[in-house]
Amino acid sequence: MIPPASGSGSPRPLFARSPLPLPTGSESAAFDREAIENRGVPSPVLMENAGRSAALVLDSLSPRTPICVLAGPGHNGGDGIVLARTLHLAGRDVRVVVVGDRQDPDPLLHGHSPALIRIDAESPVEDWEAVEVALAECPVLVDALLGTGVRGAPRPPFGRILAELGARRTRGARIVALDLPSGVDADTGAAPGGLPGADLTLTFGAPKLGCLLHPGRAMSGRIVALEIGFPPWPEGAAGAELITPEWAGTRAPRRALRSHKKGEGRLLLLGGAPGMGGAIIMAARAALRAGAGYVRVASHPDQVRLLHATVPEAVVVDASDTDAFMEALSDSDALAAGPGMGRGTLAASLERALESLPSSVRILLDADALTLLASGDLPRWAERIPDGGSGARLLTPHPGEASALLGIEASAIVADPLRHARECAQRWGATVLLKGTPSVVAHGRPGRVRVSLSGSSEFARAGMGDVLTGVSGALLARGLGAPDAAALALHWTGRAADHLAMGPALLPGDVTDALPAAMGETGPGSTDLSLPFVLLDLPPAH
Repeated sequence: MIPPASGSGSPRPLFARSPLPLPTGSESAAFDREAIENRGVPSPVLMENAGRSAALVLDSLSPRTPICVLAGPGHNGGDGIVLARTLHLAGRDVRVVVVGDRQDPDPLLHGHSPALIRIDAESPVEDWEAVEVALAECPVLVDALLGTGVRGAPRPPFGRILAELGARRTRGARIVALDLPSGVDADTGAAPGGLPGADLTLTFGAPKLGCLLHPGRAMSGRIVALEIGFPPWPEGAAGAELITPEWAGTRAPRRALRSHKKGEGRLLLLGGAPGMGGAIIMAARAALRAGAGYVRVASHPDQVRLLHATVPEAVVVDASDTDAFMEALSDSDALAAGPGMGRGTLAASLERALESLPSSVRILLDADALTLLASGDLPRWAERIPDGGSGARLLTPHPGEASALLGIEASAIVADPLRHARECAQRWGATVLLKGTPSVVAHGRPGRVRVSLSGSSEFARAGMGDVLTGVSGALLARGLGAPDAAALALHWTGRAADHLAMGPALLPGDVTDALPAAMGETGPGSTDLSLPFVLLDLPPAH
C-alpha cells in the first residue's frame, strides 16, 4: 500500500524546501513556456525527469504488485507513459490504459512494450471490459489523465474512466495522481462531483494552488512535490508562496547573548470584558511562550484579580485607568487588541489608543476590534497608524469578520480566500492574516500571498484565534514586520498542533504548551523519502 506520511497519533512530519511557489494552473503553464522557449530547457527533458522521478517515488512507496497507468492525451499523459516505461524496465508488472488520442506507437515508450489498451469515446464494449479487468487486477492505479488546464466536469470518455477509478478506490485500490488529481481545478481547488481523488499526488516543480484549497486539498491525499529541472522561478511568476519550515527557521527572532526583558519585545494586550476573561488569558500565555520579554495585559477592572492568578508572568493594567493605560501603551513595541474585548469600556480604550498611538508601536486587531473597525467606530485608523507596507498593521479575521470588513458574503471569502485576503489588505492598508483551511497572509501592498502548510480542522475550536493573536503580537513586539509575524505565527501554531496530533481533543492551551517544540525546529523538516529531488512532503489533510 501507499502509506501516509505519518501514522495516526504520532507527530506529523512536514518537509518543505524554500522558497516554494504555489502557482495557479495558468501561472504554471506560463512558467513551463518560459523554461522551454526562453531558458533552454527542452520539453522532453522535463517530461522524462517528471516520469522517472515519479516512478522512483512510487517504486519506493508501493509493494511489488501490479500497477495500472491511465494516460491521457497531453503532457500529463506523457509523464504517465514515462513512469510506466520506467517501472516496466525495472521489472514491475505494469499495464497502460491510453485514454484519448496519443501517438501509436508512443515515442515516449522508446520501443518498449508494456501491456497496453487504447480507448476513446467510440471504443466498443469489449475494450471497456478489458479496461475493467486491468483495473481490477491492479491495487495501485496512476491517474495521468488530465492536467492543470482542465476546467469543469470532465468530458467523455474521461468522465466514465474517472468513475471507474472511483469505484476501484472504494474497493481498496490506491490512486496516485500526477501533478494534481484529474478534474480538480488547479486555480481554485473546485471539483465537480464524482471525481475519485487520490491517496498520493506527485506534483512537478511546485504544488499547484488548487491542491492546497478545499475541496482539492482533501482530494489530493499526501502531496509530494518533485524537482524536475526547472530554472528558478522569477519574482512575480507565482502570486502565492508556501510558508515552509526552512523559511520559518530564517525568520525566527533570536535572543542576543546579552539581553533584558524589555529588549525582547514589549507587548500590550487589550481585552477581557466581564465574562470573557479566558480569551485574553489564552492570548497572554501564548505571547509569553512565543518569547515576548515583557507582556502587559490591559483589561476590565473586574478581571484584574483573575489575571494575576492565571498569568502571573504578565503585568496587569486596569484599562479603565486612562493614565496607566496610556503610559503602558507609550512604553510598548506592539499593541494587540480584541480577544474578549466586547463593545464597552475596553472598546473606548482602543479608540483612545488609536487617537494617540506612538508611530513606533505596531498594532494587531482581532475579534471584537475588527467588528469595531468594520462598523466605522475606529474612524482615525488610517490617519493614526503608519502605512501598511511598513508592516505596522496586522488584521487577523476569520471569514465572518472578513465579510464585514469587505461587505460581502462569508461564503465568497471561503471560496476564494487568496483573492479576498488581498482585497482586504488593500482596502484597509494592512497585512491581513485570513484564518481558514488553509490560512493565508496578504500584504498591504502588492506581493505574494503566503499560504500556511500546517494547521487543520483541529483548529475549529473557540480560543485558537486568541492563541494566534498572542503569538503574532509577541512576534510584532520582537521586531518582525506584520507579514513575517503573521506567517511565522501561523507556522508555529500549526506545527505545535502537528507535534501533538491529538485530533478533535486538541485544546488552545495544548497548542500554547507545544510551542517550544515547534519553535525549536530547524531545517526543511523530515520525510521518509530519501531522494534529493523531493521539494515537499505534506501529509494528507486532517
